[in-house]
Amino acid sequence: MALSSTNPALPNALLTKPHLFPSSPLSHLLPITPTRKSSSTSISASFKSPQSWTPDSWKSKPAVQLPEYPNKAELESVLKTLESFPPIVFAGEARSLEERLGQAALGNAFLLQGGDCAESFKEFSANNIRDTFRVILQMGVVLMFGGQMPIIKVGRMAGQFAKPRSDSFEEKDGVKLPSYRGDNVNGDTFDEKSRTPDPNRMIRAYTQSVSTLNLLRAFATGGYAAMQRVNQWNLDFTEHSEQGDRYRELARRVDDALGFMAAAGLTAGHPIMKTTEFWTSHECLLLPYEQALTREDSTSGLYYDCSAHMVWVGERTRQLDGAHVEFVRGLANPLGIKVSDKMDPTELVRLIEILNPQNKPGRITIITRMGAENMRVKLPNLIRAVRRAGQIVTWVSDPMHGNTIKAPVGLKTRSFDAIRAEVRAFFDVHDQEGSYPGGVHLEMTGQNVTECVGGSRTITYNDLSSRYHTHCDPRLNASQSLELAFIIAERLRRRRLGPQHSFKVSTLLSV
Repeated sequence: MALSSTNPALPNALLTKPHLFPSSPLSHLLPITPTRKSSSTSISASFKSPQSWTPDSWKSKPAVQLPEYPNKAELESVLKTLESFPPIVFAGEARSLEERLGQAALGNAFLLQGGDCAESFKEFSANNIRDTFRVILQMGVVLMFGGQMPIIKVGRMAGQFAKPRSDSFEEKDGVKLPSYRGDNVNGDTFDEKSRTPDPNRMIRAYTQSVSTLNLLRAFATGGYAAMQRVNQWNLDFTEHSEQGDRYRELARRVDDALGFMAAAGLTAGHPIMKTTEFWTSHECLLLPYEQALTREDSTSGLYYDCSAHMVWVGERTRQLDGAHVEFVRGLANPLGIKVSDKMDPTELVRLIEILNPQNKPGRITIITRMGAENMRVKLPNLIRAVRRAGQIVTWVSDPMHGNTIKAPVGLKTRSFDAIRAEVRAFFDVHDQEGSYPGGVHLEMTGQNVTECVGGSRTITYNDLSSRYHTHCDPRLNASQSLELAFIIAERLRRRRLGPQHSFKVSTLLSV
């Protein structure tokens, strides 16, 4: 599927002007400019950019995980070019996402956040984008069916390029070169030219992000995501699988429900039946790029990082006095914080105070990545500390990053059983604490990869090398993603019905 104006999936209007994505009042899409200053409105009533903050104030703080560009003049030229480019997303879209996340914080919605570990220039194609979007749609239907609540669909897409590294350098056969930090910084080929940070890669990352978002907008609003297509959202390699069978049965029941709704007057032409809300997110890591795409919203006077609707600070960059926390604290975007078992409860409370001093619901999403056993021990203390402080956050599980291992064949992988165990621990802790499990954050793809072992179709260590395509960390494939969605949907159903209905009543949603 070519990304061009001649493609029927990409209306010409999408190539020339901003569209509603997701649908929101038209005033939310007023231009965002880097210079115009306007008076505060009701939009900014519960958030104000700190007076001492500016888009470049992060430069006065200690910075980690940033590349060293050898040609500073070339870097400045690229950043000036990026500053002149249009925003990738719009302020009103980010505000809509924050509102939805506020509902998840209160237990009235559930976040499904997923996509590539790291997007790449080599794997960029319309088919790959479509397949990942399609699996997220499928998972959303499964979760909505189980939880009977809105599912907030957010992609790790259209900007998830930069990756933090444990070591700044990599050594092979006595040769020491800078580590690969993502395609918007350098290349993964192990040679000096490829590994030298190149600022021009940021231009390519911008254009790929715009193209990706353009296609996602078309899919989300152009009819592809219509609920009537629920039976058509299947991938060839789930055709003869347990997950595919379960999904098709669920789709049949959705079709029955749609028939009832149509008879009641909610026809297929209704906008809620034809479109879906979809947002994008990525780790706020490469600060020069993020600053270059930060704009002042002309309707509120607030600053938004217009590279994505939501950005998060990672486990390696969440220092209270660090450059990354300094940068994101002045943004009006909804923010994520990645948290491992190393997080001290008092430090978490302080970090939330810095990033959300007005305690606005939906602004802060805590993404926990601990491993199952650490989750049961550490997460309760974090929940209690945040509750004692009276802070409103959305709790989300990332069951991927705490479960990375090296297979005997030498490849990084993750066990589906370990991922499932961490998801179960996440729900168990929230049941125990009386708090709300607000979502899940997954590294996944719509491609038929063999990167994580296990699952109902049982990928073994020996299978890994057959279709191991990731540029960084191993991802769930479509079948494994659907399997996990059914597991989560059953937990959501149990919470909805109460403990008296904890026994299995449906083969569709059995664990």
